[in-house]
Amino acid sequence: MIKAEIQYRQQEQSFGESTLAMENARLDLAVLLFPTLNENFTIVDDLESSAELPPFTEVQSMAGKENPTLRVALESTRQADAEAFAAKVAFLPTLTLDVDYGIEANSFALRSPIAADRALGPLPNLGYFVTAGFNLPVWDWGTLRSKLHQAKYKQEVAHAEMSQTQRTLLSELYSAYNEASVARASFENSRRTADLAAESLRLINLRYQAGESTALEVVDALNTQLMARNANDDAGLRYRVALAKLQTLTGSF
Repeated sequence: MIKAEIQYRQQEQSFGESTLAMENARLDLAVLLFPTLNENFTIVDDLESSAELPPFTEVQSMAGKENPTLRVALESTRQADAEAFAAKVAFLPTLTLDVDYGIEANSFALRSPIAADRALGPLPNLGYFVTAGFNLPVWDWGTLRSKLHQAKYKQEVAHAEMSQTQRTLLSELYSAYNEASVARASFENSRRTADLAAESLRLINLRYQAGESTALEVVDALNTQLMARNANDDAGLRYRVALAKLQTLTGSF
């Protein structure tokens, strides 16, 4: 009974510290959620209903579509490819064709007499003309070739950065997924252990009520159940953190 009293007081002290930590975390969450300090919200314990871990192929596909770092590298590569293509096209001849259609007269009208020969009467003012131009690059003091070299250099750099980003992201993805997998397995094992500890406490209580067990065994079983539940909560928290880390690379799932 003395041992039970000691453990009770220790757990009571731990409960007070945990309550204080929970209230502090609630205040921090209120600061993040609302423009003014407001604690009018409810926190739900959903550790037992954690999201399932998708297959790695699905996670890899989501990372390729949703990861902002990879998308930036991909768009930079596309831009570099377009600039290199434009620099190559600049070596080709160009043909321009301009067509103008409208009124070319001193008066804004469809028909009007001309001042040089009014005897002709009103004449049409509408008209058009076509201007064609042909440009053949022959010599530009190396300007186009210099631009082409610069565009190719940017293209190579963009492709190298793209490859580096892909390898880095894949490495981080493997690491985060493996960590989440281990955390998930640990969470399942700890949940099973907590269930066994609860069943053991129930059986020992029955034996104690029947006079076949001592109070010390009940205290030990209760302590075992408490440690198993704490380990289960810690494993659930670790799994949630691992999922959040993985979702920074893949987006929500």
